[in-house]
Amino acid sequence: MTLPLDGAISKYFKNDAPKEVRKAIENREKDKIMSPSYPYREEMRKKDYEAHMDKLQLQLVRLQADVKATGKRILCVFEGRDAAGKGGTIEALRLNFNPRGANVVALAKPTERERAEWYFQRYIDWLPLLGEINIFDRSWYNRAIVEKVFGFCTDDQRARFFQQLPAFEKMMVDEGILLFKFWLEVDRAEQLKRFLDREEDPLKQWKLSQIDIDGLAKWKDYTAAIDETMAKTHFPEAPWTMILSTDKMRARIAAIQTVLHAVDFKGKDVAAIGQIDPAICGDPSLRTK
Repeated sequence: MTLPLDGAISKYFKNDAPKEVRKAIENREKDKIMSPSYPYREEMRKKDYEAHMDKLQLQLVRLQADVKATGKRILCVFEGRDAAGKGGTIEALRLNFNPRGANVVALAKPTERERAEWYFQRYIDWLPLLGEINIFDRSWYNRAIVEKVFGFCTDDQRARFFQQLPAFEKMMVDEGILLFKFWLEVDRAEQLKRFLDREEDPLKQWKLSQIDIDGLAKWKDYTAAIDETMAKTHFPEAPWTMILSTDKMRARIAAIQTVLHAVDFKGKDVAAIGQIDPAICGDPSLRTK
């Protein structure tokens, strides 16, 4: 089988991955958690996940019906390291939504015209209208992290971003938009394992890009940019929800629970939603615990 990007992921694993990361992947057991810092040693059982997810999906359908009826506006921003599980979590969130009232926004690289605009401008057109739920698969936070790590913006541009961001997000909240900012954090060995799985899966190879390859050696640079961003953008009116996503199933449930608990809607069943697991979901300080 021909591997994408000339097998660059496998080559990194064999030649350049830190010894402890390579060892963790080589010794991984099925359904076991590789990360010693993750609060659980085993992945959530699939039957438990599916049983809980069925209840959550019913609550999400009720939520969307209420959003449409009342004119609420919900915006969910998903950020995280590459392969942290953003796509799967978004898919679980929108699975039974009516697409006419729910948009997934994954903007491509800025065009020449967009590069000449105010940085936040191209995101504004995608903010939710009355009765809509919009979900951003990456967002304006590209400037704070990815663009910083790869040198795609100047220090002055990034400083201006941090200066303008509080007002930008506060205006959204003041306009009545219910803003959720999710950061999905994945362990380094788990991230590389997911890349290796994608490399071998013809149905998922499209997810890999040169940025993914180049980013493998920039773990510490990403960590520094993430730490700075969390410290500067965790606002009382627009806080971050940190989710440890080494276990994808637990992460998906926690993200959905966060939204459902925070919004009032007709037919809300708090018992069915269940308690959010504080061991994997909380504020940004969870990354360092």
